[in-house]
Amino acid sequence: MSNRIDVHHHLVPPFWAEALSGHGGDPSGWHSPAWSVDASLAFMDAQRIATAVLSVTAPGVTGWEAAARRAMARRVNEFGADLVARWPDRFGSFATLPLPDLEGALRELDYAFDVLRADGVILLSNYAGHYLGDPAFGPLWTELDRRAAVVFIHPAKPQIPIIEDIPGPIVDYPFDTTRTAVQLVLSGVVARSPRVRIILSHAGGFVPYAAHRFAELAPAVRPDVPPAPALIESFRSFYFDTALSSGAASLLALQSFARPGHILYGSDFPYAPASVGAAFTAKLDSFDLLRNVRAAINNGGAQQIFARLRETVAA
Repeated sequence: MSNRIDVHHHLVPPFWAEALSGHGGDPSGWHSPAWSVDASLAFMDAQRIATAVLSVTAPGVTGWEAAARRAMARRVNEFGADLVARWPDRFGSFATLPLPDLEGALRELDYAFDVLRADGVILLSNYAGHYLGDPAFGPLWTELDRRAAVVFIHPAKPQIPIIEDIPGPIVDYPFDTTRTAVQLVLSGVVARSPRVRIILSHAGGFVPYAAHRFAELAPAVRPDVPPAPALIESFRSFYFDTALSSGAASLLALQSFARPGHILYGSDFPYAPASVGAAFTAKLDSFDLLRNVRAAINNGGAQQIFARLRETVAA
């Protein structure tokens, strides 16, 4: 029975992929894979995925400027919304925002939720080196909290050179997810936004493994942060997807750290080729999990945060 909800599944709009090279390309050194709706559905069927929540991956629309950036964000969001309208049981959508253009992002957020009925938004871990806990993004977090939004944080290339012959997604992406998560916690954004459900890609980078390090050290050097136990609870409030991260060591760390229901299935298709996504799904399926924990990872946790999907996926 197909019952998984995939919270980390990308679409590659043809017009976006074709224009990307003329707008900075992908600075991480990765490439835009071939993609089609049929390819997504075939992968989903093979991996028993009932519904995939689609998103445009990094670098998103950051290579465009001003009005062109807003226009491309609108175009990719309408493209995703059309897929959801045609296959409402198979797809959901995370809307792209034209950040770091805050005014444009707030307008697109309204359109995405009020007109397109998006299931949430995707934010990149940094925008030109500005991480998501930056005060400049404060009005956006206020609005996301007002809407009790689901926010999917996807890593982007940090403002450092890639290591020769090692594209950013291999090692820099988990690093950048960790950086933005730590800043979100230490800046108080997580504590001030209790209604926002934040999903961290790739098991949260190094967060489950190193959260106690961050929480114990920060109060020792910063008088403006809460004590360690409160920081740990902020880190534990994140949701964590399993994309490229369901090896035994990762799952052990996640299980020991994450709150119940906060581990969600993710595949990273098609940027992770079908064979790689299948390998990580097999690792997840072979890992010794209690039945209720496995059900929560496959769909139960996602159903709790995506109201639209609660009735569409069998347990």
